[in-house]
Amino acid sequence: MPVAAVGDDAEVQREVTEETIDRYADLTGDENRLHTDPEYAAEGFFGGVVAHGMLGAGLISAALAALPGDIVYLSQDLDFEAPVRPGDTVRATVEVVEGLGDDRVRVETVAEVVDDGEGETVIDGEAVLLSVPHEE
Repeated sequence: MPVAAVGDDAEVQREVTEETIDRYADLTGDENRLHTDPEYAAEGFFGGVVAHGMLGAGLISAALAALPGDIVYLSQDLDFEAPVRPGDTVRATVEVVEGLGDDRVRVETVAEVVDDGEGETVIDGEAVLLSVPHEE
């Protein structure tokens, strides 16, 4: 199996529901009321419930896993630019932009809300991966 190389890209898309957010909170133990309590969140910074930022980052991870080869995350820089709300559809896209040697690559990563065909960036960043051939 080939390894990830410059120009390779991948994408995943998921709808984020109230159930998705609740399940993520249960899984991680992150019960921040901005994510789990509609009445509390309505009076907060975002004016309503928002998804955990790392839920969107998890979609980026899923897109990275779709690149060729066995992918090992080495680092990730993320800028959280806008909230994700229940009912939003999030598309995560990744593209290998640089070979770093020793089976390492630099990847641009983006997550966008794409509900009306237009994308609003919610997370922007880059990752460094180890990409090695899958041995069978």
